[in-house]
Amino acid sequence: MDYIRDLEQAMSKDRVTTNETIIEEHSFDESHHTPSRPTVVVFPEHSEEVRKIVQIASQYEVPVIPYGAGSSLEGQVIPCDGGITVDFSLMNKILEVREQDLLVKVEPGVTRLQLNKELKKYGLFFTVDPGADATLGGMAATNASGTTSVKYGIMRDQVRDLEVVLADGSIIHTGNLAEKSSSGFHLNSFFVGSEGTLGLFTELTLKVHGIPEHKVAARAVFPSIEQAVSAVVSILHAGIPIARCELVDESSVKHVNQYSDTNYMEAPTLFLEFHGNQSGLQEDVEFTKELVKEQGCQEIIFETDSKAAHQLWESRHNLAYAFIHSYPGKKMILTDVSLPISELTGAILYAQEEMKDMDMVGAILGHVGDGNFHTILMIDKENKEEVEKADLYNEKLVKYALARGGTCTGEHGVGIGKKKYQRLEFGLAYDLMVKMKQTLDPKCILNPGKIVDRY
Repeated sequence: MDYIRDLEQAMSKDRVTTNETIIEEHSFDESHHTPSRPTVVVFPEHSEEVRKIVQIASQYEVPVIPYGAGSSLEGQVIPCDGGITVDFSLMNKILEVREQDLLVKVEPGVTRLQLNKELKKYGLFFTVDPGADATLGGMAATNASGTTSVKYGIMRDQVRDLEVVLADGSIIHTGNLAEKSSSGFHLNSFFVGSEGTLGLFTELTLKVHGIPEHKVAARAVFPSIEQAVSAVVSILHAGIPIARCELVDESSVKHVNQYSDTNYMEAPTLFLEFHGNQSGLQEDVEFTKELVKEQGCQEIIFETDSKAAHQLWESRHNLAYAFIHSYPGKKMILTDVSLPISELTGAILYAQEEMKDMDMVGAILGHVGDGNFHTILMIDKENKEEVEKADLYNEKLVKYALARGGTCTGEHGVGIGKKKYQRLEFGLAYDLMVKMKQTLDPKCILNPGKIVDRY
């Protein structure tokens, strides 16, 4: 193909490949969505090469799909129409640590754990923790969040500036190094969460934080999910600066024990973590004990030993793998909705009741401190009835959340799976999003088929 020849001329030929194995590796992500193969995979080393790639794609009107670690959960990196997958794994340099400004400048292929290993030398850390060792470019593209967002905010809150290659090959910056600005449109927010549909990120300037002086982790066990969520509301209303607040249901704890060789009580449980100085943390811990006791907490265990605390959070992060390991041959579907805190208890109870009524295998978990929760569903992808039932269940949760002022996704993003709910969620504003996309990408070459319909 002519555009592959042009790509080979624009870059080193060994970084442009149609190798069957590499093509197959870039046809899917961690989601349950149907794989689709790119035509060619390219591995740029700097932003000028990304510019050339996009210019060639524009000339031939070929789709361009950015690819980080492939850990997305709604099919964001699946090439629906073939085309060029741009793998950013070679653009993985930490360019600058501005210690005094609490900023870091990185290339998009830098991963979360890679960055935190480097920042530790400075007594700093990057807060957004989605569980997977995702790339920072991919995390910005999907507006990732995770376990620590209740205290530190989501990915959008950490982005100070982006270097973006637009559909015509031009390169822009969306922000600056200042702590705040009242100048112009807020372009950082415009591009964060755009999933590669508006431009390709080639450099990110991110906010970082000082490593807390002390951390305390805890498990609080309750007779029911309703009491566990009520305890979360009490903690938030009391103003306790909790850093992590995760809910796992009885089924989740059972699978954690089997997979991680733990011996936690198998009941609805909150995994908690507090960050701060020693004296302040002690006050927070004592206050939390009182609050959860009022909500019927059966036991609360504080893990002051770093090894035990690490095991607690490792078991939470490995929960998805615990389910996959327990149901060989089945595929995991992970739903994701977010609601106002006042609506959270009803939504989780609804999700629990529907899962039981529909006779589905799964569990409920989530970052309940910020109103975001998930359900794990294990299904046989070859069983049409199970697939349809899972889709119906997901749709019920989304419609429940939207009817109560929530959103169809709190952190997984839109991709392929949640695109069908965008008009329902945004109404006439959906048409505005389409116009914005058409203005920046008139040929619809940037990750087509994601977030908005093709045109």
